[in-house]
Amino acid sequence: MSWSYRDHLDNFISALFRLLHVVRDLWVLQNYNCTVSQAFDDVVRRNPKKILLRFEEQKWTAEQIQELANKVANYFQAEGYRKGDTVAIFMENCSEYTILWLGLSKIGVVSSLVNYNLRLQSLKHCFEAVSCKAIIYSPGLSTALEELDLGTKPLFCIGKETSAKLSNVSKDLMTQLRDVKGTQPVVKETIGFLDNLMYIYTSGTTGLPKASTIKNSRFLMAAVGVFYMHGLKKTDTLYTSLPLYHGAGTFLGAGTMLTYGVTQVVRKKFSASNFWKDCIAYDVTVAQYIGEICRYLVTQPPSSLDKGHKVRVMFGNGLKLEIWKEFVERFGIKHIGEIYGATEGNCNIVNIDSRIGAVGFLPVLFSYVHPLKIIKVDEVTGEPLRDKDTGFAIECKPNEPGELIGKIRRSHPLLDFEGYADKSSSKDKVLSNVWRKGDAWFRSGDILLKDELGYIFFKDRKGDTFRWKGENCSTLEIEAVISTITKEDAVVFGVEVPGAEGRAGMVVIGNPDNNLDLNNLALCVNKALPSYARPVFVRISPKLEMTGTYKLKKVDYQKVGFDIHKTSDKIYFYNGNKYVELSAELYDDIVASKLRF
Repeated sequence: MSWSYRDHLDNFISALFRLLHVVRDLWVLQNYNCTVSQAFDDVVRRNPKKILLRFEEQKWTAEQIQELANKVANYFQAEGYRKGDTVAIFMENCSEYTILWLGLSKIGVVSSLVNYNLRLQSLKHCFEAVSCKAIIYSPGLSTALEELDLGTKPLFCIGKETSAKLSNVSKDLMTQLRDVKGTQPVVKETIGFLDNLMYIYTSGTTGLPKASTIKNSRFLMAAVGVFYMHGLKKTDTLYTSLPLYHGAGTFLGAGTMLTYGVTQVVRKKFSASNFWKDCIAYDVTVAQYIGEICRYLVTQPPSSLDKGHKVRVMFGNGLKLEIWKEFVERFGIKHIGEIYGATEGNCNIVNIDSRIGAVGFLPVLFSYVHPLKIIKVDEVTGEPLRDKDTGFAIECKPNEPGELIGKIRRSHPLLDFEGYADKSSSKDKVLSNVWRKGDAWFRSGDILLKDELGYIFFKDRKGDTFRWKGENCSTLEIEAVISTITKEDAVVFGVEVPGAEGRAGMVVIGNPDNNLDLNNLALCVNKALPSYARPVFVRISPKLEMTGTYKLKKVDYQKVGFDIHKTSDKIYFYNGNKYVELSAELYDDIVASKLRF
């Protein structure tokens, strides 16, 4: 498809029109010091009987959601919880998920949305990092809590607890709420637009997950942005099969429901075989995706379901160039809204006109409203390159890759960087003295490029994280776990696998005695790491190579990857149960995309 400057002008006008709507609604919300729960109050007043939430066979009207949220608020208020306290929500997708944090927010209690795949040290860290005063959890996750020493921390189960260890200390929250009043709570403290709403965890480049602080303002910005930039309507039905502990499932999915009254259909877990069946059964018009979802759908056998649905818009991130056109044509999707952004960052951009491969559109005239730049960085260290004369950063030319950064403007819903609960972690994400002394810019940590027309394309993720199975993985966290298990040095990185989204985890372990117990490694990795963070490939080396400053040569190891023809070291493959030697036949099958990851 060819693009002209006339197309560019039309897209600029369309983007400007949508952005003005976003700015207008955010101005109103900020001017009235509005919170998410107050925005939802307006939705309830306008249409209390409308079905806003569906989960399996359940249907929830606006007023039913409101009543349960009020009960949650009144119950926890009576239990002594106040503005600024933190409660962890450690749950699988269910109808009550959004209602719980919405209710807690009514009294200023901040919800910590914890990844239900985490175990042991990573899980305990998430509870401790933000000083959670209580934990609300799904009964199916009892085993994960049994493995931790939680002291006397109050536990609330959504349903009856069957675990012998937890049954005496856990309360059935739904039973507790049965006789609680469903009226609006009386709150003495002022709760407003710039107050904290929740914590969402991101992969920690310094090890364990980092709690990103999400204010009401940021949540509302995301909800308003996706509603207008992707042309959603209040009559739409949105399908969410992403986990609700993710920003995408909560900000962009539940956000449009709570802010504009879009009906949200929540599925417990993504299923490729049921995706279009669900869309037809629930009359879905808008659906969310990540790249892995799109690839799984494309690999399904063709059927009458492929175009038997009413989905006109799909938005998300990670749809790869090589399957984009096939996906759109096979499933008849009129609009693909590719999004780029970080949970905690301000470098958020969107592709509003389905330009194949682009993650966003940012014309020059938007530079004041949304000041983003792509700057040159050192390929090895990742540090910004500076002009020898001025000492300032060097902006990339069109089609030249570099790191995307965004200017920080405090208390601005679009441009602020809230940082992390651990303030020391926030410093590494802020770059100062970029274009003038004293300015501050958020570092995305990703390599992108912008073409002459203003379309932005994702190139690579730099630093100490990689993305696999739709999750961001911290190499340092995985290295710490592997080193603890093996008592050896380890270096972890992501490697591209043909036919798979993202990068699979790979670890190189220094083992001079050649006596590594791979069965024990697999057993311990299974217990300590979530499935997406477990190394798919293991390379055993007599000695790990160091740089002159005694840093592990991660880049060199990454270039070799799992190619058995480029090293004499043995490489092993994780088959879902144990590590087996990567033979020539198995290697060829992986390269030929005969194995599904």
